[in-house]
Formats: sequence, C-alpha cells, structure tokens
Amino acid sequence: MALPREGGPSLFAGPIAGTLRLVMYLAIALVVMVLDHRNGWMYHARYTASVLVEPLYRLAGLPSRSLHALTVAFADRSLLTEQNRELRQDLLLANAKLSRMAEVARQNTHLRELLDTQHSLDINVQLARVIGVDLGAFRHRLTINLGANQGVRAGQPVIDAHGLLGQVVNVLPNTAEVMLVTNPDHAVPVTIERTGLRTVAYGSQDEGLLTLPEIPGAADVRAGDRLLTSGLGGRFPAGFPVGTVIGAGTSNGMFLQASARPAADIDRADEVLLLHDLADPVGPPGPAPQIGPPAELAPPPAAASSGGHAARPMPAASVAPAASAGSVRP
Repeated sequence: MALPREGGPSLFAGPIAGTLRLVMYLAIALVVMVLDHRNGWMYHARYTASVLVEPLYRLAGLPSRSLHALTVAFADRSLLTEQNRELRQDLLLANAKLSRMAEVARQNTHLRELLDTQHSLDINVQLARVIGVDLGAFRHRLTINLGANQGVRAGQPVIDAHGLLGQVVNVLPNTAEVMLVTNPDHAVPVTIERTGLRTVAYGSQDEGLLTLPEIPGAADVRAGDRLLTSGLGGRFPAGFPVGTVIGAGTSNGMFLQASARPAADIDRADEVLLLHDLADPVGPPGPAPQIGPPAELAPPPAAASSGGHAARPMPAASVAPAASAGSVRP
C-alpha cells in the first residue's frame, strides 16, 4: 500500500474554518433549492434581475441593430424603386392598349355603319381608306388608297355612313384625290326634303359649311331643313343626304342665301365608300346606229346608181349630246 507523500494536497487538508464554510454553503444551496422548488422565490429574483439587466443588453446590441436596419432600408428602397419603375411602365402600356382598343372600337363602329348603309341601300360601292387629308384654305381634299388599277375613275361620288362626302377629281394608278363638298370649287344639285325645292349647294369659304345662294326670295326655307341630292346633272344619284340648313337670310331683293352643315363627317372620315351606281345622264340621246345591210351584201357602187354615176351616201343624222351640268365650278 503506497503511503501519501508528505506535503501533497488533501481533500480534508486545510483549516477547520474552510470546511465549515463549505458545509454552510452547501446547506444554503439546499435550502434555496427547496424554497425555489416549493415557493418559486428564485423565479421572482431572476425576473427582477432581467428587468434591471435588459436595458444593458439593448444598449450593447444597438450598433448591430442600427447597421442591419440601414442595410435593409437601402435594399428595400432599391427594390421599391425598381418595382415603381416597372409599375409605371405597365401603367403606360395598359393606357396605350386601352386607347388603342377604344380607337379600334370606334373604327369598327364606323365600318359597321358603312356596311349597314351599303346593305340598306342595296348599292354597288367600293370601300376605300383615307390616307391623306388637306383641309387648308381653298383645298378641302382627301387622298384615298384606291386608284385606276382598282377601277376608280374621275367623277365618282364618295359617301360615308351619314351622307355625301364629295367626288373623285384626280385618279392615279393606286391613289385618288377626292374633292369635298365643302371645297369652294364644288357644287352639287340638291333638293329641300320638306318642300321639294331644287337649288344648288356650293362649298363655302367658311370652314366646314355649305352655302345656298340661289334660293328664290319667296321660297320657304327654315333652319333644320334637310338637303338631299336631286340627281340633276347626272353626277350624283338622287336621295343622298347632303346637309342640314342652319340659317337663311336675305341676300338681295330676289334671292335668299342659306348656309348648311354637311351631313357627312368631313373631319373624322377614316373609311369612305365609292359609288359605282351613277345617276341617269340628263340630255338628248346619243346618235342612233346606222341601219343597213352588211357591207359584204351591199350592191357595187356602179350598179347602185343610174347613168353610170355613183350615188353619194346620205349622212346619218346625228345630234351631239348636250353637256350635262357639271359638279365642279369652272
């Protein structure tokens, strides 16, 4: 059995006071454990200590929390800025699409009106699109996307869903120029629907209006009277709306002068109709065809005359057709 070395550490070595303190500490620990288990005294002590120590923890963690908050704020700001930019782009695109859809709906409505006009009147028409507008002084003309290659010819009436728009004056291979009824050089024979009075409506220098300067002084003309094409002159078929009288006054002692607003949408025409059914021409008939036997059965000139002289052929009677009333002022 080995003997402990002298001077080595020992569990029970030391003064008696140290041992007594250890015993006292153990006893106090046991008492505190029993009391905490039964009455929860240590819970209240820890709760009070945490209330006192918590501000110190918060103060110690303040720099770290501040740095994290700044980082998140800058990141959120960048994200929000990008999202805001994308939302603005989406809003602009949506507004553009909405505007486009509204324009498409308006065009569809206009085309439906044109088709309804064609079906209700049962006329031969040709749809054309307006590609140029010139509403300057003394011009009032449109350019359409059809020309000679598509069968367009000078003098064709042009209408829209509401009334007479004008007539074709210049024809190119794939385009044509339309003179509007408001052009100062344009004239159209009209009749007043209420009274049946016939007169002529001219384009006016007042933008967008028609003038009727040749109404008899005793005629009954009122604001609101509708003007229709009379069919005279052989250019415009009868019965198409031309305009509505908006005022009538005395021009001189013999005639009244009235002004009218066109029935057609002069300023908003996008698609128009070209009429192929023209009015019946007014004037004497053309020369009658020469009637006789065919040339191969006709007798020789020597046998057809007595005395050996050939008879001079009688000229066929012909009457030159009178010039029809024009629709464009000279």
